[in-house]
Amino acid sequence: MKTRTLSAIEVVTGENPTATVIWLHGLGADGHDFESIVPQLGLPNDLRLRFVFPHAPSIPVSINSGYIMPAWYDIRHTDIGYQQDERGIRESAKQIQLLIDREEMHGITSNRIILAGFSQGGAMALHVGLRQGEPLAGIMALSCYLPLAETVEQELFPESKNSSIFMAHGVEDPVVAYTLGDSSHRKLESLGYSVEWHSYPMEHSVCHEEIIKIGQWIVSVLGD
Repeated sequence: MKTRTLSAIEVVTGENPTATVIWLHGLGADGHDFESIVPQLGLPNDLRLRFVFPHAPSIPVSINSGYIMPAWYDIRHTDIGYQQDERGIRESAKQIQLLIDREEMHGITSNRIILAGFSQGGAMALHVGLRQGEPLAGIMALSCYLPLAETVEQELFPESKNSSIFMAHGVEDPVVAYTLGDSSHRKLESLGYSVEWHSYPMEHSVCHEEIIKIGQWIVSVLGD
């Protein structure tokens, strides 16, 4: 069955962008969720980027009584690391990979692409980013965890260790426990990845200080 191309919101910070940030939203949200964050990042005027905010497909989500909502994969338990929806994760990975491939077709090389996400979207950014044969410029994973952690060591591409990784988490997060995010970043470091890790006194959200750090990291990864 042919993999469907995701629809997306696009925001450009200058004519003829030279790099792309693909930003994946969390469970129940859509591509508009982080659209307004672009002007808050404090990016320099000469950094010409295309931000791509895709919409996840709508599927029944078990933890929400089967209610149909935008989701990258099903969540079956409050313990999100238990009985993960491997089929859903891998199907969404194919759709996200098409977005990366499309940017490359537009002339943006992989080392000029950041794959970012929040919550479920951050989990997918890690899953897809670590499995790139040609390293991305960066992987940004906010308030999330490493999905299918038991298979990542066998499936990752060593080249992906050249990707810059930014992770951040709220220490009071009631949705994705801080300990899960922390153990995920430590797992990546044990596999040889260099991770820029930040924690903030917040719940399942992003804060102003974090947004500033994200903007600085984007400039460090994609700036000339």
